[in-house]
This record gives sequence, structure tokens and C-alpha cells, in this order.
Amino acid sequence: MHDGEFAIDAGLVADLVAEQFPAWGALPVVEVSGGTSNAMFRLGDDLVVRLPRTRRTSGDVVAEQRWLPQLIPLLPTPTPRIVAAGEPAAGYPLRWTVQTWIEGTAPHPDRLADPIGLAHDLANFVRAFRRIDLPDAPTAHRGGPLADQDNGDRRAIAQHGGEIADVWGAGLAGPDPDPTWVHGDLMPGNLLVGPDGRLRAVLDFAAVGLGDPACDLIVAWNLLPAPARDVFRDALDVDDATWARGRARALAIALIALPYYRHTHPSFAANAEHTIRASTE
Repeated sequence: MHDGEFAIDAGLVADLVAEQFPAWGALPVVEVSGGTSNAMFRLGDDLVVRLPRTRRTSGDVVAEQRWLPQLIPLLPTPTPRIVAAGEPAAGYPLRWTVQTWIEGTAPHPDRLADPIGLAHDLANFVRAFRRIDLPDAPTAHRGGPLADQDNGDRRAIAQHGGEIADVWGAGLAGPDPDPTWVHGDLMPGNLLVGPDGRLRAVLDFAAVGLGDPACDLIVAWNLLPAPARDVFRDALDVDDATWARGRARALAIALIALPYYRHTHPSFAANAEHTIRASTE
């Protein structure tokens, strides 16, 4: 998916585990659907190994190892616990982690068993994140003001007019927000739901930190249908300016992701298309 991506396969993971954590050396290693930043391999029945795909995302491991143990007790939704921290070895040059495995499936916006219940679950998670008060908080990955977004965002928006430009303009119109703790990456691939459609776990805490509370509203457009979107907004009591920024952020992420992942991660690109449609309705 990325320039400079490391070759990571089950054999490499088995070698890393056997060398550094021999108690797990006999467990089977099976590749599972991974994210855009990390390759994931199930280790036995209860563990999962996560390895950064590139040096560019290698800091994610450090961030999660620092903050996840502090965040887990403060959140209402399960998230994988880090049970071991791996070091570079066997030709793989980065740090990596072993985490607990949580059963579930990534939700799809067209196949939600209980979208209203899921909206309430997501609002409960976001509300808890906003109440966090931990010292020395980092800056969230996407947490800065919209006007300060990088050139990639601005170029993606500038290529379009009409409704897309209107959504971006509405997001820029409000005042700068007071920062709160945010997860920062509530994409469908970072969520797990159970057979009942309710939220079972939230994954990937590499983007956490202080930032615009609108960052955690992107899930309203990348996942929730319109009626559940309204439930989500009402449950969080979101004002018009924050809602407009969330919509603009969801749109900007999708506009950049669509061409980047169109041929390398079809499901991610498909969700970007969905988000563009939902945020410009």
C-alpha cells in the first residue's frame, strides 16, 4: 500500500515471537485483515501481533505503549490490551506489539444490524474520551484547526467545487474549538461489532491526544446512516459549528484516501466513496 513498506509475513512473525517470547513460540500464526498502518497476525486463540508497515508509522507503537494502559480504565468500551512489546529483530527494524484478541467484525455502513444502538454506543465512547484528563497529553494526529490542515487536504478540496467546497467552507466558518482528548481515528476498520450489531471494541489508539472534538464525529458519515447520525449527534449534544467541522474532516479524509487506496485497499477506498456521498447529501 505504501512506498517503503516492509515485507511482513507469517514466517517473520513466527521468528520474532519465538526469539523474543518463547512461551508463545509454538502458537500458530495466521495473517488477518490489517489496517493501513499496521500488519496484523493472530497468535493462537487469544493474541494478535501488530507490526508497523513503514517507518513513517513506527511512532504509533510508542504512542500506544505509553497511553493505552492509562486510557483503558477510563473508557466504557473494551480495547485490546498490550501484553508484550517486541523489539527489532530477524531483519525487521521496528518495534511491535502483542495485544489481546477481541472477537468481532468490522462494521459496514450498508450492513448494520442495529444502527441506532451502535450510534448510542459510539456516543458513549466519545463522551468518555472527552472527559479524560491526563497530564502531558500529546497533540492528536488530526487535532489541529481545520485552517491549519496540511496541503494535501487543501489540494483535495480545491479540486472540487459545489457541495464539497460548501461542506469545507462551513467547517472553516466557526471559531477555533477548545481541545479535548480524542481518539482521532474512528474509522470502521478500527471498530468491532458483535452479531447483535452493538459496539464490541475500539482499536488503534495511535492518533489519540488533545484536539478538536470534531475529530471524533467522522464516524457519523463514514459509518452511520442518517437516522442514526442524528441519534449520535443528539446523544453528544453537538453544536452546529462542531458538527460542520466533523463533516468537513470526514470529507477531507475520504477525498485523500480514495485515490491513494483505490487499487491497494479496495474496502478502504469503498468506504471513502461512501463517506463522500454521505457528507455531501
